[in-house]
Amino acid sequence: MPKSAGIKSKTIFQFHNGQRQERTDTVACEEPLEIKLAFGKEGQREHRSLAITMRTPGQDEALAIGFLFTEGIIGHASEVIGVRHIGQALSPESAENILLVELSPGTPVDFGQLSRHFYTSSSCGVCGKASIEMLRAVNLYYPRHGFPTYSPKQIQQFPLQMMDHQPIFEQTGGIHAAAAFDEQGQLLCLQEDVGRHNAMDKLIGETMRAGDFPMRNQAIMVSGRLSFELVQKAAMAGVPLLAAVGAPSSLAVELAESHGMTLIGFLRGRRFNVYTGVERVVV
Repeated sequence: MPKSAGIKSKTIFQFHNGQRQERTDTVACEEPLEIKLAFGKEGQREHRSLAITMRTPGQDEALAIGFLFTEGIIGHASEVIGVRHIGQALSPESAENILLVELSPGTPVDFGQLSRHFYTSSSCGVCGKASIEMLRAVNLYYPRHGFPTYSPKQIQQFPLQMMDHQPIFEQTGGIHAAAAFDEQGQLLCLQEDVGRHNAMDKLIGETMRAGDFPMRNQAIMVSGRLSFELVQKAAMAGVPLLAAVGAPSSLAVELAESHGMTLIGFLRGRRFNVYTGVERVVV
């Protein structure tokens, strides 16, 4: 398999039974991405820095579009009229780490209402939430009640399908993934990133760019645990079923239930737990 752009090689020393051996290993890339916005009416355009996130390079446009959507800044991909990297000439090493997103002249942006500091890390996503109630209030789509449905066998196949489409994980073992599945349980799209929140934003952004949105007919599975923010992002996109390898938090369960979402945790092998929305799992 060819090396991915999201991977770097590193000389390491491996110890086994007390013996040292020098070898080459691969690690997942983690680099900063600054997202800048260009917005406003023609002749009155403004450029403002919006966020800095630590991410795995690649699919930056999808990441930015998904992030803007899940933060309530845009509601449709059509509100983005251009995305490009604008690295500084004096700093060629940062050429791919500054992204300018051009919003349509009719897309309003009120920085005074963005009452949170948009600094994100790969581990925790956006920090400095103004309030949980604010997040609950920002929602664009809701899933259809009781639809679509999946059999336990279809759900059990989610992680198996993902394994065949995670090249960076295969080479490093150190990256998260988010994948979308259709109503028949077949994998549609998978995104990888060192940050679980970034992987989700990339998945939502790519789906928006493809025009298959909202995601009312799709299920999503993520690696790791189910946090409140992952449920919030999925809920905004109208996702009816969200599954994960790990456990959900109490707040994630509460939010999923309030949005009519099926929430599944500990999806491993032939077992999984359904925390909310069991009506979508048909035996």
